[in-house]
Formats: sequence, C-alpha cells, structure tokens
Amino acid sequence: MNINYSLNLSMISRELRLLLDILKVEHDDSIWTLKEELVKDIDWELFLKLAKHHRVYPIIYLKIKKIDEKLIPSRVINILNQKYIENTYRMLRLAAEMEIVSKIFTENHIRLLFLKGPVIAEDIYGDISLRTSKDLDILVPINDISKAEELLLYNGYEREESSAVFDNWRWMTHHVTYFHPQKEVQIEIHWRLHPSPGKEPNFDELWERKRVSTLTTYPVHFFGEEDLFIYLVAHGARHGWFRLRWLVDIDKIIRKRKDKENINLLLKKYLHYNNIGQATILANRLLNTPIPEEMKSISTGKRTRKRTSKIAQLSIFYIVEMGDLEINQYNDNLVNNSSGLMKLNLQKSLVNRYLFSMKSNLQKISFVLQLLYPSHEDSVILKLPKPLYFLYFPLRPFLWAWRKTRRQSV
Repeated sequence: MNINYSLNLSMISRELRLLLDILKVEHDDSIWTLKEELVKDIDWELFLKLAKHHRVYPIIYLKIKKIDEKLIPSRVINILNQKYIENTYRMLRLAAEMEIVSKIFTENHIRLLFLKGPVIAEDIYGDISLRTSKDLDILVPINDISKAEELLLYNGYEREESSAVFDNWRWMTHHVTYFHPQKEVQIEIHWRLHPSPGKEPNFDELWERKRVSTLTTYPVHFFGEEDLFIYLVAHGARHGWFRLRWLVDIDKIIRKRKDKENINLLLKKYLHYNNIGQATILANRLLNTPIPEEMKSISTGKRTRKRTSKIAQLSIFYIVEMGDLEINQYNDNLVNNSSGLMKLNLQKSLVNRYLFSMKSNLQKISFVLQLLYPSHEDSVILKLPKPLYFLYFPLRPFLWAWRKTRRQSV
C-alpha cells in the first residue's frame, strides 16, 4: 500500500527544518551528508531554543558533536554538550529515586506502574541519557491514592497546593503532584491515564500486561509494549505534539517493533484510531518513519482518513508555535497593537480548535459541562464564605463575562 501522507509544512522555519533533518539521520556517520544550504542563514539562538523546547537536545548533540565547525558553530555544540551532561545526571537521579519509590510502595502493598521517566528511556532508546524527563509519573489503583499520598508525605514529599475551591479534583483531573525539596524530585500520582471521561484500560488490565525494567536492581514495573505505545500516542495527541520528543518516541518504537497485531486489538477495544492515525502521518512526514502495513490501514481507512489528516495539519501549527503556553508568552509584546492582538487571537483560536477536535463526543459534552462549573478564578473575583459557595453556580456566566471584559481592556 503506497500512500502519500500530505501535509502543508510551509509554516515550518528553517531552524525547525534543520532540527528535523538532523533527527531523521538514522546513523550518526550520516550526519556528514548534511548539505551546506541547510545551515545557511540559520539563527543558531533559535535553533538552540527549539532543541531545548522540544527536549531533543540529547539526540541532537550526539548526532552533531563531531561535525565540521564550518557547518555548525562550536559554541552551539558546546551548549548542547552541557545540556546533555545535565540531563544525564538528572536521569540518573530520577532512576535512583524511581527504585526507592518502587521499594517503598511495594513493601506497603501498593501496586504501581511507572508511566514515563528513565524506565521508558531505557526501554525505547536503550540509554537513559537520550531522553529527557522532568519528573516521575506513576499510576496506582484509585483506592490506594490516600495511602500513596501518606507514604510520599512521610518520606519528605510535599503536595503541590491545589487552587481548587471545590472538592472536584478526582473527576476534573487525573493526577496530583508532589515535590521533594531536598532531592528536588517531582512525582505525579495518576489514578487515570488521561482526563475523564474516556474509555481506557483499568489498572488490573495494565498490571496483567506489565513488564519489569532491566534498569534497576529492585523490581520496577512499567507498561507492556502495546499499552506503552498507545499511552504515548494518546498523551502526545492530547498535547498537540508540541514537543517533538513525544513524536521521536513513537518513531523509535515503530522502528523497533514488527508485530502490531496486539496493538490493533487494543485499538479496537479503546478506540484510539484517530490518535494513531495522526501520529502515523506526523511521524512519517516529519521524521521519515516507515509505517508498517498494519498501521497504514488505521490512518487511511474511510472512518479516519479525513479526520486524522485534519488534526495532523492542526498539530503542525501547535508544533511550530511550541504549544499554547509558549504562544501566550511569545506574543505578550503583540497585544499592545490591533494587528498584534488580531494575530494572537487567531493563534489562540487555532489552538482551541485543535484541542476541541481531539475530544471524543463524550469528552466534548463533559467539556461544556465543566465550563458551567465554578473555577478558582471565580473565587478570586468574588470571595464568598463557604456556606454560600452554591452561589458560584448561578453567578458563573457573569463572572466569566467580567473576566473576559477585564482581559480585553488591559
């Protein structure tokens, strides 16, 4: 099946194209085939910013460290080298803490699965220094959340203060964050893989298909191959792939894996066709990922072709603009003039369009209902005593309109 995955990539900058061209190189020795025109007139500060933002600087550094200075300035390589060293030490610290947490939880009869971090860096890349992680993400059965929190607090972790006025965290979110001030390690405890509502495997199913990491001495459990692949695809899609690291993960897994039969069975059960289709198109067009025949049918079938192409194109904007938070920060200086404000509103509109398009019908209904639910911002505008919290519900539309009016007048 010969398929051309067509995407409009005209908005991609020269610097981002260079980053992608380097990532496409399969063997480090092939980096010498980079053509001089690819590095001509490159803004190296922007190139470094992109490498850091997309969290691919470890791979970029190893691919270009021996390249001719006429192509890439030594200053750029030195900065990437420093970032690579820092990341290696960070991943070693996280790996050590991962083993400690696994031991503590296991000895206290709490099952846990590591979602990301050093354990998947070792599994996907074979080297923890080649992937970045800022924290440890663990999944525990929902009934064990309170006990898991007690263990973390007892062992020096502090819970991130929630800004929620209402007791809604379990249905509005899917994880809670803890930080160890001495170790400078952050842990997220998840009771769901993704924000609700949505169909996903329960903990017992995931536990049954778990694997044991070869990275540590004490047993550390993480997802089976199929579950990990589908989780990473869904996670990347939910965030618009605004970090290329997530797409590189998918590329590496696909290149390693040959048997996709089990993945297809899980896809049918948990309905991730659109996410897989989008990831397939993006990986193929941006990283030259060879797509197995079994997966081509997912991204090109009548049920998914039009939708996956549409959301893949929307995510190109997200990748280029480095996510909605970056868009807001990057364009702060534009809102003082009408043309800048128009551009910012257009960008935010595209981001919101993408995020809404990724939701299932049930999630769209839930999203609309959540808009009617009071938020922390409402309590900041109008402080009410707890016995009168119920008034936030009828006042919600007026408080929302007040916030919008204030923001536009600033």
